[in-house]
Amino acid sequence: MKRVSKKNQLTEADIKRYTFNFWKIIVGVVAIGFLFILSIRLGLFGKLPSFSDLENPKSNLASEVITEDHKVLGTYYVQNRSNVKYSELSPYLVKALVSTEDKRFYDHSGIDYSRTFTVIFHTLTGNKQGGSTITQQLALNLFSDGRQKNFLKRVIQKFQEWITAVRLERNYTKDEIITMYFNTVDFGAYNTYGIKSAARTYFNTTPDKLTAEQAALLVGMLKGPGAYSPVRYPDRSRTRRNTVLNNMVAANFISAEEATKAKEKPLGLELKIANYGEGLAPYFRAVLKDEIKKEFAKLSITKPDGTPYDLDRDGLKIYTTINMSMQQYAEDSQKEWMKQLQSKFSAQWKNRDPFKGDKAKLLISGMKRSDRYRILKEEGLNEDEIKKAFNVKVPMNIFTWKGSVDTMMTPMDSIKYNKLMLRNAMMSMEPKTGHIKAWVGGIDFDHFKYDQVKMGTRQVGSTAKPFTYAVAIDNGYSPCYSIPNYQQTYNGWTPRGNAQGGNPITLAKALAYSQNYATAYLVHEVGAAEVAALTKRMGITSDVPNYPSISLGAYEASVFDMVGAYSAFVNQGTWIEPTAILRIEDKNGTPIYDKAPKVVKALNSESAYIIVDMLKKVVSQGTARRIQWMYKLTNPIGGKTGTTNDNSDAWFIGITPELVTGVWTGAEDRGISFDRMEYGQGAAAAMPVFAYYMQKVYKDSNLKYTKGDFEQPQGGLTRVIDCNQYWGGGGSDVEDGSTDSSSKDETKLKDDRLGF
Repeated sequence: MKRVSKKNQLTEADIKRYTFNFWKIIVGVVAIGFLFILSIRLGLFGKLPSFSDLENPKSNLASEVITEDHKVLGTYYVQNRSNVKYSELSPYLVKALVSTEDKRFYDHSGIDYSRTFTVIFHTLTGNKQGGSTITQQLALNLFSDGRQKNFLKRVIQKFQEWITAVRLERNYTKDEIITMYFNTVDFGAYNTYGIKSAARTYFNTTPDKLTAEQAALLVGMLKGPGAYSPVRYPDRSRTRRNTVLNNMVAANFISAEEATKAKEKPLGLELKIANYGEGLAPYFRAVLKDEIKKEFAKLSITKPDGTPYDLDRDGLKIYTTINMSMQQYAEDSQKEWMKQLQSKFSAQWKNRDPFKGDKAKLLISGMKRSDRYRILKEEGLNEDEIKKAFNVKVPMNIFTWKGSVDTMMTPMDSIKYNKLMLRNAMMSMEPKTGHIKAWVGGIDFDHFKYDQVKMGTRQVGSTAKPFTYAVAIDNGYSPCYSIPNYQQTYNGWTPRGNAQGGNPITLAKALAYSQNYATAYLVHEVGAAEVAALTKRMGITSDVPNYPSISLGAYEASVFDMVGAYSAFVNQGTWIEPTAILRIEDKNGTPIYDKAPKVVKALNSESAYIIVDMLKKVVSQGTARRIQWMYKLTNPIGGKTGTTNDNSDAWFIGITPELVTGVWTGAEDRGISFDRMEYGQGAAAAMPVFAYYMQKVYKDSNLKYTKGDFEQPQGGLTRVIDCNQYWGGGGSDVEDGSTDSSSKDETKLKDDRLGF
């Protein structure tokens, strides 16, 4: 028999020692665990929600953009969230959620210990499962910025969820927890948060009307909104929906027969996607958001704790100068005219290729600027493969003036289609206050997001001419003074244009009929540097070089800047910065920002009034005459048409004593345009939007805009602006073809022939 070594025998002392050490370890682990949980509860690993937070849990608060007439123009939000009450939930929603996410929801107090230990066991054996109760998930949704990716941080976060879940259970009923949960969950695509938003987005209904299969689909998405999207993965979504229906049967919430019938039904999606472009003034709201961020950063405007304001979360109230009715009139006017103009433009290119020859490069540049090109490039495709992909038909959603249309189209054909879609932008403001009343940055924000009011610039054409005439008037020229009106060369520059007979012409007539040769002579006399300096003083922020060609508009500017500049003429030479913001308040109603616009005396008051009088003649006898006879706007109105080379850009800036409104029309690329001035000139392509808009404004008696005349400067005028009096009653306008015929046909012909 083998003898056991004494070295391998445990003595009673050894056993006691090992037992003591074992219990020391157990007690130590328990103590450490207790201290760890206590430290989490005390907030040492991150602040937990306070009692007040639990009593008043706050979701991200949308900031509101409010018009001058106290209406909500739109909101900025990170989550498209709308809350519901428990009574507004379909019973199927509650049954689907409890049976799938937390079967013992009504039996635990925030933590399902049985499920927790089961999940730990499965996780240790490699079968990872979710173990959070509905209350724990609610704690995560309400009081954290999302699930931590780091393992140690996630462990700490898990304990925080447990503590918060228990506290939630003590403060709220089960029904209230269910309701809060449905109001906070993320349904993935289309920025859809909360069951109300999800019901509307996927089924165009309300939560109380959701059927068993619809409720099962939405609850099924909660496992992974992207992976179980019914739009992207319908088969996967259907399988998941049916799993939820089986769970409802297992929990005795619905019968097997009811589940079978529900499984046989199609997904039945009726997408109603909410997007930023819905509602009025989406371009304005997009630009405004960026401007507020820049302004807050420049002025170091922060929250009391020193962190920056977040427009998507902090519930700010942004009070603007926009008038809801005028914004509606502006958008309606644009749509009314551009539908007609686009029809003419499309007819021009019927059975013709606008991209032949050198213009084919427009398609290549359009392709390379697209997101599709960037994605294919990142996937490693070469140029030939990308071009091939751009000529394969795929599902497309395109803009039409009858509404968005789903179709099959190659990406290259979509580029052609969009480049042949005319764009339009307009802005209207009060010259004496600088308050912007309407802002339409494009024809459709969903499809063409680039703002053409402030962010985009285009060549201004003849709308630049008043700046040259203003310098001349300010230097003693009379609007009745005659200047040469024929083509000349000035230091190597020979302007193009048409002249009415080539005879001398007064400054007033030259501006009314937009004469290039006379304007070129005038800028040579007064100096391009002086014209550029005045242009900049009047608020043009883009580059205006000291070249004589700036007198004819050979530079680019925004609608925003041009409207501001013309407002200085109306405001007796004082430029007031165009303003859209009145004030901003925080969520508690405390003012945090007030706008103080810049003010510059850009031009002598009398000189400014004389230019206004000359701009009135553009309407009464010049290139904008059709405002009176075609659109019946016979009250005092001034303005200036503008048309750039090849009809690429059409402009009209219209002025009244109380409103200045600018309109631009053109295609995405300047190389695509009308081939006839009859349709492409400023008077034809841009001015009708102004006319329709002013008709609507004047018709609305609530707006209280009058039809009075422009005010003269205090003290009256020191210069004669009536050319009959200037020439002693004889009249000395000797230019050929300048007769002021009242015939509609003659005036229309004159507009179409000159049209600069």
